Amino acid sequence: MRTVKAFIVCCVLALAAVSPAEAQFGGLGKKIKQKAQQRIEQKENDAAEKAVDAADPTTKKAGAAASDASGEAASADAAGGAEASAAAEKLAPGKGAWANYDFVPGDRVLYADDFMADRVGNFPKGLEFQSGNMEIVEWNGGRWLRAEEGEFVINLGETLPERFTMEFDLAGNGNAMWITFHGGETYGEHYLEVGTWFARLRSGKIDAQGSLGAKTEEAPVKIRIQVDGGYLKLYANEKRAINVPNAKMGRSNQIRVNMNGWSAELPRMIANIRVAAGGKELYDALSANGRVATQGIYFDTGSDRIRGESTPTLKEIGTMLQEHPELKLTIEGHTDNVGGAAANKSLSEKRAAAVRAFLVSAYGIEESRLSSKGMGDTKPAAPNTTPAGRQQNRRVELVKM
Repeated sequence: MRTVKAFIVCCVLALAAVSPAEAQFGGLGKKIKQKAQQRIEQKENDAAEKAVDAADPTTKKAGAAASDASGEAASADAAGGAEASAAAEKLAPGKGAWANYDFVPGDRVLYADDFMADRVGNFPKGLEFQSGNMEIVEWNGGRWLRAEEGEFVINLGETLPERFTMEFDLAGNGNAMWITFHGGETYGEHYLEVGTWFARLRSGKIDAQGSLGAKTEEAPVKIRIQVDGGYLKLYANEKRAINVPNAKMGRSNQIRVNMNGWSAELPRMIANIRVAAGGKELYDALSANGRVATQGIYFDTGSDRIRGESTPTLKEIGTMLQEHPELKLTIEGHTDNVGGAAANKSLSEKRAAAVRAFLVSAYGIEESRLSSKGMGDTKPAAPNTTPAGRQQNRRVELVKM
């Protein structure tokens, strides 16, 4: 409590030192007020977490998994968390943790980056730097943007549609990161918070909170956000943490993110960012165009094993086939151009066949109604020259026969 009071006093003194010109042109006063409020709220959240840990003596507080950004060392708790997450992913679609999972990614990629085209130590070329100290590091088998404290903007090239999704991997420590979609230079009344163990949505009088069911300081957590009009859902790994039907998050051609790490030793880290526009219902798209692409069927790397998070998309396809017994489909597998053409074609054939087999066994679809075909990288939907283009090309298409 003494720490919180001291911080408030410091903020009041800092505000007193801000001139009218600085407040008008730099917005510094607003930022200091925001940071003060955010620190106070984080203290409240930390106190709640300690109460949960105290009530359950089996809960373990691990060190920062991201404190060694070189990846040369990881704590036992981080390894255990990663194994638990991997075990969930190994479950078949519709089984165990994935039974009630309902996230469906957008079908048109607006932004995607894994930072592989950027130099380690630099800030990513595909993001717009705003403030703080951020750099790309190699950690946990991939490239991550590490932030002691920092803010960046994702420029999309078009205004977010009514239906869209955002996905990223999150690790490390710090105050809750903030995300807005309305395009304002300040976070205002409508924003998302994602902390080390919780998520929170603020939208006017709405204050919705939920647990991630995991801790980013122990192991990376996959965050998925799905927005449809005013309806917003947020998922952490296979768990839905926020479910709000009447949020007013706004729309713009920018997404603003404040990373809010503690320090260089205890940073917040983000990777594999993907933003996609939502599309029509599958049957409506098929009726209109004779084919529809889906980005929601996932496979293990280099394999035809379907991953558990494919559940919602497979369910949508299976239900559509059950409701329209006259419908016959060819399932096409498509890849980007990474790797050899022959290997890509072979893999796409196996993956398309795996989807067909799943629909037959899980939904009782007659085999004669479905065929499968592997296209490899022969029919790209976008240029393979960018991460977003390659992401768009890794897809499964349904074609009316």
